[in-house]
Amino acid sequence: MWRHLRVHRFDGYKFRRQVVIAPYIVDFVCLEAMLINEADGGQHSGQQAYDEKRTATLQRMGYRVLRFWNHEILGDTEAVLERIASVLRERCGR
Repeated sequence: MWRHLRVHRFDGYKFRRQVVIAPYIVDFVCLEAMLINEADGGQHSGQQAYDEKRTATLQRMGYRVLRFWNHEILGDTEAVLERIASVLRERCGR
């Protein structure tokens, strides 16, 4: 996913990778849109309660959190990118 998001390649939006948003480290964030994209692997299947609490905390801070399973990112990249683009348009109006 990083290849598509980095260096303003994604519709001109700037994403950062592995950013600390206390008390968490998020996978990808666009600060302009307050959008966090999380790439979840198999380790997340057993930590649903933790992920829900984490998402709720970030949402209270004003962030929108999108979660994608690794197999979605690898197997249906275009759909994942379209979902991200849709939320960026919704949040920033571009």
